[in-house]
Amino acid sequence: MKKRYVALLFFLLCDFVSAIFSLGLSYLLTNNELLAYGYHMTNMSYLILGGILLVVFYVFKIYNILWRYSRIAEWIRICVATGISMVILFIVQMSVYRAYFDVSVYVLTFFILSGIIIAQRVVFKRIMNEFSKSRRKKNQTKDDTLLSGNIMLIGAGNAGEMLISEVSRKYNHRNCKIKCVIDDNPYKHGQYILGIKIIGGREAIAEAVKKYDISLIVFAIPNCSSEQKTAILNICQKTGCELRIVPSICKMYEMSELTPAIRKVEIEDLLGREPINICLEQKLGYVTDKTVLVTGGGGTIGSELCRQIAAYNPKKLIIFDIYENTAYEIQNELLRKFPTLNLLTLIGSVRDSKRLDSVFATYKPDIIYHAAAHKHVPLMEDSPNETIKNNVFGTYKTAECAHRYGAEKFVLISTDKAVNPTNIMGASKRICEMIVQSWNKKSKTEFVAVRFGNVLGSNGSVIPIFKEQIKEGGPVTVTDPNIIRYFMTIPEAVSLVLEAGANAKGGEIFVLDMGEPVKILTLAENLIRLSGFTPYKDIDIKFTGLRPGEKLYEELLMSEEGLTATENALIHIGKPIDFDEEVFYKTLERMKAVMYDENVDVRSLVQQIVPTYIPNNIR
Repeated sequence: MKKRYVALLFFLLCDFVSAIFSLGLSYLLTNNELLAYGYHMTNMSYLILGGILLVVFYVFKIYNILWRYSRIAEWIRICVATGISMVILFIVQMSVYRAYFDVSVYVLTFFILSGIIIAQRVVFKRIMNEFSKSRRKKNQTKDDTLLSGNIMLIGAGNAGEMLISEVSRKYNHRNCKIKCVIDDNPYKHGQYILGIKIIGGREAIAEAVKKYDISLIVFAIPNCSSEQKTAILNICQKTGCELRIVPSICKMYEMSELTPAIRKVEIEDLLGREPINICLEQKLGYVTDKTVLVTGGGGTIGSELCRQIAAYNPKKLIIFDIYENTAYEIQNELLRKFPTLNLLTLIGSVRDSKRLDSVFATYKPDIIYHAAAHKHVPLMEDSPNETIKNNVFGTYKTAECAHRYGAEKFVLISTDKAVNPTNIMGASKRICEMIVQSWNKKSKTEFVAVRFGNVLGSNGSVIPIFKEQIKEGGPVTVTDPNIIRYFMTIPEAVSLVLEAGANAKGGEIFVLDMGEPVKILTLAENLIRLSGFTPYKDIDIKFTGLRPGEKLYEELLMSEEGLTATENALIHIGKPIDFDEEVFYKTLERMKAVMYDENVDVRSLVQQIVPTYIPNNIR
C-alpha cells in the first residue's frame, strides 16, 4: 500500500512539473506574448495548467492505470486528457484574465506535454519489467511455473489474450512461443488472436501437437464448466504434453502477473463436476463470539475446520486431539495467521470420560465438531474392538458431555461407508449416527451428522499413496479395476460440515451430491499422466484384489432414508431411520462390557444394531 502512494506522489509531481516545463518551452519557441498582464500572467498560467492537468487526469483515472500492462488505449487516454486540459486553460484565461496565448502555444504545449508524460510512463514500464525479470530469475527454482517450449493455448477468450500478450512481452525468445490456439467456437476457427492462429476445436488437439511439436499445453478457460474442462484435459493428457491451467477469473484479476500463477493441472481438475460453492460469509456468523471445540482438530478435516472457523472471530477455539504432532502444527499455523485468536490446544482422547468431563466443565463449549475417529478401513478390520472403543463410545461420551453442559450444537463427521457397511469402520459410523439421532430426541442440544465420501489429499487417502508410488517409479497399486468411489476436496468437505452446523435443526443427516463416482483406475491413470509419465509403459498399474471389508462402490444413502432438498441444490438431508432405542442401548451396554476382552469379537453385536452390516461381503 505504501509503495502505491509513493508511486502516485511521484507521478503527480512529475506531471505537474511537466506541465510547467511544456508551457514554458512552447512560450519560448513561439516567442509569443500575452495580450495583457505580461510576464506575471505567464507565471499564473504555468500554475493553472499544472493544477488543471492533475484534476483532469484524476477524473480520467490516469493514476489508476497499471502501466506495466498499458497499451495504445492508455496512451490515447493521456492524449485526450491533455487536450481537454489545454481547452480548460484557454477558457479560464479568457473568462478570468481576459487574456490568452496564441493558438500555436496551446497546440505546441499539447504535443510536448503528451510526449513527455507518455515517455515517463514508457520508461517506468520498462524499469518495472526489468525489475520483475531480475526478481523472477532470483526466485526461480527447478519447479518454477515459468513457461518454455512450443505452447498450445486452449481458449481464445480474455484469459488467452492476456496470456499471449504476456508471453510475447516477457518470453520473446526462441525457447518459448505460443504456436497455436484451440477453441471450440467454430466462428473463431481460422481467425487470429494477437497474431496467433486459432486452428480448430478440441478435435484438432492431437494432430496440432504433432504438427507444431508442442511440449506444453495451457488451459486458459477460467469460466469453463468442470465437465467440459475434464473432457478437454483428458484429451490433452493423452498427447503426453505437460499441462498447465490458468487460475479462476477472480484470482486472475487480483494478480499483477498471470504466467507465474499458471499452475499444474491437479487431479481435482478431473473430477468431472462443478465444485461445491457455499457462501460461508452468510453461514459462519453462528460461530462468532462462541466457544468452539473441534475434536480430532489435528486431522485433515479437523484442521481445515479450525482454519475456517478461526477467520470468523470465535470467542475461543479449542483444538482437542490425541496426536500431539498434528495438533502442534495446526496450533502454530493458526497463531501465525490469526495472532489475536483466542486459541487453546488440548491433548486427550475422546475415550477418556474424565478428560472430556474436565474439558467441558472448564470451558463449556457452545459448538462441537466431532471429527475424532479411527478411519482406515483395512487397519480397523484387524482391530474391530479398538474401532468400537474410539468411534462408537468416543462419540457417545462426547455427545453426552455436550448434552450435560448445555452445548448449542453438536456436528458429527460421518462417511458414506456408514451406508450398508461391509467393514467395521463404516458400521461404527452408522452406530455414531444413531447415537446422534437418539441424543437429539432428548436434549436441547441440536445434534446432526454430516456424511460425505472420500476426501482428496487427506492423510492416508489414495492420492498421496499413488503420488508416493509414482515417485518411487511404480507400480501403482489398485485393488480392483472396477472399483469406484465418490470424491470431494478438503474445502468442499469442510464447507459441508459448516453448512450443516448453520442449518441444523436437530436430527438431520446432511448428504452431499457429489455427482458421478470416479473409477479408482481412471484416477490412477490420470495421476500418472499428470506426473509426466505414460500408464503401463513408464509406470505400471498392479491390481491387488479387494481388501477385507472393501466394497466395489460406496453409497451415500440407505434406501429407506429418502432425500429432502435444502437451499443449496447440492446438499440434501436424509430422513433418519427409526429404531428401537431400548434395544439399541441394551446392545451398547453388552458391547461396552466385552470390547476390552481381546478374545471377543464385537462384530456380532454390531450386526445386531446395524442389520445391513455384513462383514467381508463384497458388493
